[in-house]
Amino acid sequence: MNRPRKASAREARRFMRRAHLFDSPAPEVGSALAHHGYVQIDPINVCGRMHDHILRNRVAGYAEGDLMRHLHGAEGGSLAAEERRAFEHHLPSTNVLAALPLQAWPHLRAAMRRRSRKPNAWMGRLTARERELAERILGAIAEGRALGPEAFEDGRKGRRVWGSATLAKATLQKLFFHGRVLIAGRRTNRRLYDLPERVLPAAVLAESEPSAEETSRWIALTRLRQHRLVALRRAEVPLVEDAVQPVAVEGCPMLYCLREDLRWFESGARRDAAPGEPMLLAPLDPLVYDRRVTRDLWGFDYAWEAYVPAARRKRGFYALPVLAGAELVGHVDVKADRAGGCLRVVSSRVLKGHGTDGAVSRLAAFLGLGPS
Repeated sequence: MNRPRKASAREARRFMRRAHLFDSPAPEVGSALAHHGYVQIDPINVCGRMHDHILRNRVAGYAEGDLMRHLHGAEGGSLAAEERRAFEHHLPSTNVLAALPLQAWPHLRAAMRRRSRKPNAWMGRLTARERELAERILGAIAEGRALGPEAFEDGRKGRRVWGSATLAKATLQKLFFHGRVLIAGRRTNRRLYDLPERVLPAAVLAESEPSAEETSRWIALTRLRQHRLVALRRAEVPLVEDAVQPVAVEGCPMLYCLREDLRWFESGARRDAAPGEPMLLAPLDPLVYDRRVTRDLWGFDYAWEAYVPAARRKRGFYALPVLAGAELVGHVDVKADRAGGCLRVVSSRVLKGHGTDGAVSRLAAFLGLGPS
């Protein structure tokens, strides 16, 4: 392991800006996905979806919905298995739904198998009722085409998980978690499921399963790609010590970056980050996802509050962090008024001297709306 590289907080923040592609966006979605390892997907659409917020700041000319088109082709799914370059699934370590490059598939298989054996109403082994319905679902999909849960509705309810769900939806969700069906496309964001062999290339499905240690290394390296500057757990360090550089920043735990990322330190060593135009980040943007690192490195305490009861919210339902140069300077809670054709600012808390009108206008234009 190399000796720690010393960096000031400001140097580390400038490194993060560049390593997260904010200063030099990727030319297309596939490049950004390869760079970050995955892109988190979330269905809430208050002012655009989470994955679109993440990528619009990282991909040149990104348009709303480009990630889904990259994954599945036209709405409803039009890509053949051999044409696919990425797919949707849950990370094995956190069960976050994400867009993943094809290379991730072998590392997900052990987690899929574990889920299928454990009792869990959301992702675990099938109940007797679900097993019976699963046979019908898999048979119907095999004989025809990609289908959603509405094709199998029979009035029965599943166990309550994140609200009410039909038995068909609960069963398909588990089959997806177990890797027996995959998302082949979406229609108005509703999932269409198909068999794995009709979604992923045959060569990907035929790859041998990695060892547990190899998958643990992949998980750690993927987290480094996702966040670029990471506080590794003690057990993770030996797995990746040949690929990482420790970075000592005053006031922070020991942080690590990929050795290949050291160029992002060097490229800005002789110049300070200009304030630039403020930028609205996704609530779960990889830059702010680790709350401890965000607090220690950026001096910014932030949490996404969409699932927090309204009375306990401090920032707002969908507050977007504001990045200005090498500083996180506040947050703006916005909501798209599609009927009224404008983007409304619900609330704003930003440090004095930092305006956000331009950033809000750019988000409104991205959504095809006007500012309020």
